[in-house]
Amino acid sequence: MLMLVAVSLLAAVAGGLLRAGVEWSGLPDSIVFGQAAVAHAALMLSGFLGTLIAIERALAIKRRWAFIAPFASGIASLFMLAGYTGVATGLGVLAALVFVGVNVVVVMRQPAAHTTLLLVGAAAWLVGNLMFATGQSGAATLPWWFAFLVLTIAAERLEMTRLMRRHPAARPSLHAILFALLVGAALSAPAPRLGGVIYGVALGALAAWLGVFDIARRTALAHGLSRYMAVCLLGGYAWLGVAGVAWLCMAIGLPARDLALHALGLGFIVSMMMGHAPVILPAVARIKLHFTAWFYAPLVLLHASLLVRLGAGFASPELRSTGAVLNAVALALFAVTVVASAFLWRVRQGASLPIKPM
Repeated sequence: MLMLVAVSLLAAVAGGLLRAGVEWSGLPDSIVFGQAAVAHAALMLSGFLGTLIAIERALAIKRRWAFIAPFASGIASLFMLAGYTGVATGLGVLAALVFVGVNVVVVMRQPAAHTTLLLVGAAAWLVGNLMFATGQSGAATLPWWFAFLVLTIAAERLEMTRLMRRHPAARPSLHAILFALLVGAALSAPAPRLGGVIYGVALGALAAWLGVFDIARRTALAHGLSRYMAVCLLGGYAWLGVAGVAWLCMAIGLPARDLALHALGLGFIVSMMMGHAPVILPAVARIKLHFTAWFYAPLVLLHASLLVRLGAGFASPELRSTGAVLNAVALALFAVTVVASAFLWRVRQGASLPIKPM
């Protein structure tokens, strides 16, 4: 299943580069590359991130049937690339249905605010996949896919800060913000302008809430892995605020679509992924990582490349394409960093083992 995750990511990145106007000389005339460009969002948000989250949740509840969800969503990416869109969307719906069941088990085992949010996020993935399967537009589908990921991240941050002393209004205000996000997603099909404005305001409000109440403000003063994670989170919250403003501008007709989607998808969600990877990957991939300062390199490159793509690239198609290429390089560099840190951990563990006498 991790191989399916890798295929989804590689295809999503290739499709994203084609959509950003990157020209690849000698690119073979194949349906795979065309499908990767057409289904870029589905491959990235559902095929890659959805499958990865579903694997993590299946491992958490330790039920064999739970792995149907990541397997179905991963296989869906292969069918999508092969041009079998109907089969792919059907598998996507199946994956989300099973994933909702997985989260019902999570809530039954641990009734809490954050597990309930995880269940609501799973339901948002299901709605998004149903809309995609019925041929709804990206303007109607994308808010639900992003809501799935945003709710999942919000639930994880709520769990991390549940032992902190917070203002009594912190949790009710978070629930109100996330409810507004779902309302905006629901209205994005019948009333795109109103739904988009509500969605953008909710994203901006969530960025402000996380900036004020999340534990990352405190751990940024720590050292090592804790500081790295905090830097990832705080940078992501900044991009989330940008995405909220851009989404609102997009809703009222301004040319801010690329800024809204990629400030949210890359600036926020991928920053969260980079920050949580050193903790989550050991559980999902059964590998241990040795954290070093090199983890900052792909993070810095990601944010710098987004400034090129979404800032200077707004007025220059060439800089927009350059920024997209650097986005892909940042993701590749992060993958290399993870592999190198896993290898380094094994080397250091081997060096620390006592030598047994013959």
